[in-house]
Amino acid sequence: MSYDVNMTVPKMILNTVNQYPEVIAQYKRTKKGDFENITYREMFQLGLDFGAALLQKGVHREQPIAIISDNRAEWQQIDIGILATGAVDVPRGCDATLIDLEKILSLTECEIVVVENNSQINKILSLREKLPFIKLLICIENDTKPEVLEQVEKAGLSILSFEDMLSLGKSWRIQNPNVIEGELEKGKAEDLATIIFTSGTTGTPKGVMLTHENFLAQLDDLQLRIFGNPGERALSVLPIWHVFERECEYVIFIQGLGIVYSKPIGSVLLADFKKMNPHILPAVPRIFEAVYDGIRKKMNKSSPIVSKMFNLFANIAIIHKRMQRKMFNQNPCFTRYYTILWWILFLIPWTLLWPLYWLGDLLVFRKIKGMLGTNFRGGIAGGGALPPNIDEFFWAIGVNLVEGYGMTETAPVVSVRPFAAPVFGTIGHPLWNVQTRIVDSEGYILGRCKEGELQIKGPTVMKGYYKNPEKTKEAFTVDGWLHTGDLAIMTIHNELKIKGRIKDTIVLRGGENIEPLPIEMKLCESRYVKQAVVVGQDKRYLTALILIDEEEVLNFAGDNGIMFETLEDLLQMDVIKKLYETEVSQLISIKNGFKVFERINRFSFITKPFEVGVELSAKQEIMRFRISELYKNQIDEMYTDGE
Repeated sequence: MSYDVNMTVPKMILNTVNQYPEVIAQYKRTKKGDFENITYREMFQLGLDFGAALLQKGVHREQPIAIISDNRAEWQQIDIGILATGAVDVPRGCDATLIDLEKILSLTECEIVVVENNSQINKILSLREKLPFIKLLICIENDTKPEVLEQVEKAGLSILSFEDMLSLGKSWRIQNPNVIEGELEKGKAEDLATIIFTSGTTGTPKGVMLTHENFLAQLDDLQLRIFGNPGERALSVLPIWHVFERECEYVIFIQGLGIVYSKPIGSVLLADFKKMNPHILPAVPRIFEAVYDGIRKKMNKSSPIVSKMFNLFANIAIIHKRMQRKMFNQNPCFTRYYTILWWILFLIPWTLLWPLYWLGDLLVFRKIKGMLGTNFRGGIAGGGALPPNIDEFFWAIGVNLVEGYGMTETAPVVSVRPFAAPVFGTIGHPLWNVQTRIVDSEGYILGRCKEGELQIKGPTVMKGYYKNPEKTKEAFTVDGWLHTGDLAIMTIHNELKIKGRIKDTIVLRGGENIEPLPIEMKLCESRYVKQAVVVGQDKRYLTALILIDEEEVLNFAGDNGIMFETLEDLLQMDVIKKLYETEVSQLISIKNGFKVFERINRFSFITKPFEVGVELSAKQEIMRFRISELYKNQIDEMYTDGE
């Protein structure tokens, strides 16, 4: 299906409904832990019922309606209803803070707010004086407590449950036949569909205005790269208010797949893999990192023989696949590619290693892949940089994991590595209707194989920032290209490789420009490091905050007979400091491609895991401005007597 000027998101879903009405669209978890099936026909009718109820409540085209909810089957049903009326959704998750909600709802002046549960109702009530324009709350979960209902009434608000809305909508459709369907047909591709407020890694969230066309313009290309068949299943673990998950679900819907609503919790995720046997998993890199860490720890806790077998065969697989990528042109290429030379050099060792790779697959890798079921086609990593060691491990054991890139402002996909022909370490070539260019700091266009800022143009790019013409103007060049703020380089075959964020670039006193992300990802390859944040702006040298892997540190202490009373006491011991000094110096070294001035001179331990909304954004990216505030004393201490 190609989008046209009259195509909208609900019409796209309706096309799938007409083709596959009885195919399962959603797998909704019940209170007993099983899954309830909802067909495409049922899902769409629920959406129209909800939309009809909105019309009965006086909703008009372009009216903003807030949805404060995590991902669940009802979210898409509600959104189908909102978009069918021509209204605009304003989504946010249940982790939204009071400050977030006050800013978003004040700016958009939403009169109707859909909330997931009692907790979200209480948030709205606490902000009532600051949000006087809210008239109606719609609660998805039908268990609102009497005392909460009383407070809502005292606040002068009306409240209905999701079930109430569906009943109201069904009755209204009987009395007003084809009215909601008529509103749906009025929709056009250029209509505003959503206002998504960015997660705010810089501390200044902005309302990104996206049209139906912005979403739909990507789908023809995306369903060729991330392909599926009607009736297959995709596991959903990400927040739906975030644009990456939202577009993934549209890719799923246009192909007639079903969404299994799971959770980004290791035990729940693996159990759902076993029970539902999905074909696709879209997730942020940290989900795949957690899977990798789980596999590694499980193998290390096994018998010494199993642990040694795993490490041996994993290393053999990595070496074997590195040679294979050279021979079959599966690496990013920035110069002339000497394919014949690689075949001459690697054919014999690659052939000799193949039986060992096959044995490793038979004894180890198949069991790992079995944890993902028998249908698993691949994972899509987006919303952040995929660490090279995670990419290489899954590539080596034969699990298809592809990386994508985009922004909220591009709805979101700019490029994604295809399942069928991936090029390692890249995000693939840009979507067919997305224009890209690389420019230097002065705005001059650079050719291939030169690093600079990535800029975007095309039908996926936002209309602008809601009620913020100044920021909208800043986001674009004078000739209409969108600034991404990301450093990128293009291969000779037009694949893109993201190198980091321009605003994250650290400038030392000596004038050296350093991208912290590659250093941080390398540090995280250590089994003793969960996360790392490199700092050093305007300093003489780099330092790092290191979030320790407590389990691995305690295992090290036990294996080496180290006696201690508390974790803090253990971390103060010279033997632990020496352990981390060795890990850091070996990883961030000239041998691994780092420059002398990129060396980490000092580090400080963190024991509290990073949290979404504190150190991390909703898509689990590090919010550096928050890190600088929260850990100021530790950072200052690392530079005491050294500056």
